[in-house]
Amino acid sequence: MTRVYADMVADLFHAGHVAFLRQARSLGDELVVGIHSDDDVASYKRSPICSMQERIAVVEACSLVDEVLPNAPLSVDEAWIDLHGLDVVVHGNDFDPAKLSEFYPGAVRRGIVRTVPYTPGISTSDILSRIAARGA
Repeated sequence: MTRVYADMVADLFHAGHVAFLRQARSLGDELVVGIHSDDDVASYKRSPICSMQERIAVVEACSLVDEVLPNAPLSVDEAWIDLHGLDVVVHGNDFDPAKLSEFYPGAVRRGIVRTVPYTPGISTSDILSRIAARGA
């Protein structure tokens, strides 16, 4: 049984999120998704539109996901990997090796990080820009 881990904000859940989760799921038997807290997200980008509980509810409803972990850390260390029995850690290929080492130090040390293609043309920021452009 291979447990794959992916962490995300999952704000305004969209087709890019689904593509990411589908690719992550293809790397193992179970997909575990960590959801970052509102405060953690606000520390490095804008505050999420949806609360963590709302974001968790949407990800839990996704048939690709087996388990959701609230308050996922921004930096995945070996203790987190061991606590949750993770075999593979996945991120989009929009991170360079230095960023992967910063956010996934335990997984990089163990050689269990995998990257999947980032979905171009769709992101939460893109959706917010579309809304603003329409004057809504």
